Amino acid sequence: MLRAVSIIEATKGAIVLLSGFGALSFLHHNIQSLAENVISRLHLNPAKHYPRIFLDAAAHLTDKHLIFFAVLAMAYATVRIAEAYGLWYERRWAEWIAAISGGVYIPFELYELYKNPSILIFLLLTTNILIVVIMLNALIRKPS
Repeated sequence: MLRAVSIIEATKGAIVLLSGFGALSFLHHNIQSLAENVISRLHLNPAKHYPRIFLDAAAHLTDKHLIFFAVLAMAYATVRIAEAYGLWYERRWAEWIAAISGGVYIPFELYELYKNPSILIFLLLTTNILIVVIMLNALIRKPS
């Protein structure tokens, strides 16, 4: 089971790492124009709530923001990939990190499920609870 959790963590790290590189690919581009193009191609009404939020965010996005997001993504991905490595090789420190990091999200996911129930939130919550249970089980079974 630890290796399954390791694969999940490595996948999360890889996705965030790719997102960071994606953010860097927008350096020196007119983000506002790109956002308007996306809204247009998706046939969304730019006056509606969510497209408006997207367009407003794009209007205020600078190269400094993109670099900041890319660095943040790199840091997060590094932690996730290190955690995945540790879980793959059954390192106790990685089990602690996985238990704590999975547990941190649970209250927020419970709140979100209560406010806006959806299958996606339910699946995320269930996955995180399962990961925490697996990690706690691994920590209890092994002596220090």
